[in-house]
Amino acid sequence: MSRSNGRSVLLAAAVVAAAAVLVVPDPAGAIPAFARKYRMSCTTCHAPVPRLKPYGEDFAGSAFRLEDKEPKRFFPDTGDDLLTLQRELPVAVRFDGYASYDHGEDEKRSDFRMPYGIKLLSGGNVSEHVGYYFYFYLSERGEVAGVEDAYLHFNDLFGIDLDVMAGQFQVCDPLFKRELRLTYEDYVAYKIRVGDSPVNLAYDRGFMVTFGSDFGLDAVFEAVNGNGIGAAENERFDDDHIRNFMLRLSQSAGPARIGAFGYYGDTEMKKSAGPVSDVVYYWGIDGTLDVGERLQLNGQYLRRTDDNPYFQTSGAVECETIGGIAELIFAPQGDRSRHWFVLLYNYIDSQMPGLDYRSETVSYSLLLRRNLRLLAETTFSETDESWRITGGFVSAF
Repeated sequence: MSRSNGRSVLLAAAVVAAAAVLVVPDPAGAIPAFARKYRMSCTTCHAPVPRLKPYGEDFAGSAFRLEDKEPKRFFPDTGDDLLTLQRELPVAVRFDGYASYDHGEDEKRSDFRMPYGIKLLSGGNVSEHVGYYFYFYLSERGEVAGVEDAYLHFNDLFGIDLDVMAGQFQVCDPLFKRELRLTYEDYVAYKIRVGDSPVNLAYDRGFMVTFGSDFGLDAVFEAVNGNGIGAAENERFDDDHIRNFMLRLSQSAGPARIGAFGYYGDTEMKKSAGPVSDVVYYWGIDGTLDVGERLQLNGQYLRRTDDNPYFQTSGAVECETIGGIAELIFAPQGDRSRHWFVLLYNYIDSQMPGLDYRSETVSYSLLLRRNLRLLAETTFSETDESWRITGGFVSAF
């Protein structure tokens, strides 16, 4: 595919997806431990791994519990109605590895990125309406990264479709889950930080409250620290006393859904003259459209404003950043397909120097086994006119 033709296809996908609408992903993905517990194939929840099907989204949204299908043998009788213990602790492993070749004007190099990541995952039930999920990165890009996703999930509070998650999660989870994407190329707009601000839409600590209605309207509210998931200092995880908040509303209509969100954050930094703050606003729209069972269009547009990203005591300059993604996923045989094709477009345009980014990605996946996916991918970066060719595998067991 030529540069011009590839860009035309991806930009067309961006236009269609921006006008399309979105299915809200639930806050976690199933793992092979659940397949062992329920004696089901991974394809029951995934198409392909790690991407969730609607059934997998419902399972995750029910705090990892299948109503009327819970195997009694999995929960021993403790003689205490207030104690639910799993006979075996559900544990699974995800193991990813890649080889890449980068071709730029100034540098050409190959690299074996193996293992790129090794995760130890666990999830299950604390009671009928309480679940847990976490994973520990034994290795992420050659380092021990520690715990990322980790939370308790309280399901169907007060007998209605009201859930609360408490712990660590990604702020963007109600939009598009980065952990469940099929490409090696990331959803870059969710990760960027502007100036010295620690705020982005990736990992943070706090609470997520979700509510679903019978007529397709869903609401998600988040309250987070606003400074990521770094180590605590003096037993405090947050750098200041201020909370950040996010609200998202979405409406479904048949195979389509449209969503909108707003985010407010106020981060303080201590200076000799006193605390200085940077107020951050995000707003955005997102959407997904399923065209039959073979084609899905996803789109995200977001706008971020920082009023003092370098925490200057005087002469603060406001900075605006626009970003988004457009994604087209094609499966020739629907959710039973072993061949998957993805076109992904990343876009960032910022007044902050060094943050601009545009890339086009063409990705192909072959499902060798239900829990082993091979990947071949090419990404062209318009920003520095470079190419990256990637091949590898995603496995879970």
